[in-house]
Amino acid sequence: MGTHDVIVVGLGGMGSAAAYHLAARGQRVLGLERFGPVHNRGSSHGGSRIIRQSYFEDPAYVPLLLRSYELWEKLERDAGRDIVSLTGGVFVGRSDSLTVAGSLRAARQWDLPHEILDPGEIRRRFPTLNPRPDEIALFEAKAGFARPEATVAAHLQLAARHGADLRYDEPVLRWEALPGGGVRVVTGDAFYTADRLVVCPGAWAPELLADLGVPFTVERQVMYWFQPQSGVAAFQPERHPIYIHEDAAGTQIYGFPAIDGPDGGAKVAFFRRGRVCTPDTVDRQVHPEEIQAIRDHLGRVLPPLAGRILRAATCMYTNTPDQHFVIATHPEHPQVTVACGFSGHGFKFVPVVGEILADLATGGSTAHPISLFNPRRDFSASPEALVEVSQ
Repeated sequence: MGTHDVIVVGLGGMGSAAAYHLAARGQRVLGLERFGPVHNRGSSHGGSRIIRQSYFEDPAYVPLLLRSYELWEKLERDAGRDIVSLTGGVFVGRSDSLTVAGSLRAARQWDLPHEILDPGEIRRRFPTLNPRPDEIALFEAKAGFARPEATVAAHLQLAARHGADLRYDEPVLRWEALPGGGVRVVTGDAFYTADRLVVCPGAWAPELLADLGVPFTVERQVMYWFQPQSGVAAFQPERHPIYIHEDAAGTQIYGFPAIDGPDGGAKVAFFRRGRVCTPDTVDRQVHPEEIQAIRDHLGRVLPPLAGRILRAATCMYTNTPDQHFVIATHPEHPQVTVACGFSGHGFKFVPVVGEILADLATGGSTAHPISLFNPRRDFSASPEALVEVSQ
């Protein structure tokens, strides 16, 4: 068909992993990325992403997480980079909250090591946290964080080492499945043909995968770095876990230790408290009222962090109505594989998604459990139900 076996569209977290796994299997890979190799305009940036196994979203994800952990270790070895740190994770809320009850359900179903902490034990072990009397926590020692920029760089490094042709600053305008088999991809500079196509478009899914019929919603999210009021000593990674807190109203925040030195602060963010946007209309400016809203929230649940803001940055979630992913062979075009709609919780799966995409693109199937991610599933919720629109 052409000089390449597989074209990978999008070289963020998922696309870079797919390019690596495909190239490592001897495929002639062309990777196309609309921006440069430093991936900071989509969703795979921000210095840190939580990894965890006691998965409150759905226990069905746990087998993928166990394999992903294995692949994180392999990625670090093969690339010679520090990418993952296991700090432990504490997930706090009422006993019937999604954060606690869902994490406990997954941990019990898959026999994952964990502890349940009462409010006094939470304060004793993690004195920065301020649980209410009716809140408990699940602690998972194997939780921690991955560095997204380092992850993407490592996968791209290894993909290139295995012969992948990676091209940057070349946005894909459209793609088409050819009647006789194969695909054609059109960019602003040229068009390319190959036997197969893998599309990992991130926030550009509504544009490049409109024919899937999935009602994607792109949501602007803000990440914040605060300087702890008494310095970062209590927030050092060897002392402070990653955390997720859910209050009585269902509002979740998540955060990290101080992983960037004494002047880097500690990162925190709301989970699912964003504004609907598109990649072209996303507001990259962070406004004073947004900073004040999360500072006020921190004052109630993590008082030592409610200090001076150091910086803030935006990223984008691409949501599906049920908040589950889309990973599949295209229903209409068997030579096309898609991965999108990661709904703000997908980065911890990057290594295993790369493996799955390589399976699908080369063999048409995978041994990994991905039936949950079928794009033809019944989407019972509306996109509007997913997003709290900030005022």
